[in-house]
Amino acid sequence: MIQLSATVFVLALVATLAWLVRRGTLRLPGSKRHSMTIESATPLGERRSLVIVSVEGRRLLIGLTPMNVSLVTELTPAPPAFDTALRESLARPEAHS
Repeated sequence: MIQLSATVFVLALVATLAWLVRRGTLRLPGSKRHSMTIESATPLGERRSLVIVSVEGRRLLIGLTPMNVSLVTELTPAPPAFDTALRESLARPEAHS
């Protein structure tokens, strides 16, 4: 009886850990998580939209419908945000002269 309950406990623990890893809450050591962000989304009407997504250093314009996800085009990289550009310009030695 103790072996059965121990086996059930271990299986439940493994299932819980697998669920957490798949969900992204728990990461395995050495695994890299690629960030994906939605920069903007524009509705085009009845359940259709255009979305700009940043993933792995690329910016993609994606069209979404209830039955399809389509890559419209790859966009040029976004210019750096003002605070990033300011910080970089202040970090350059020639900027202080």
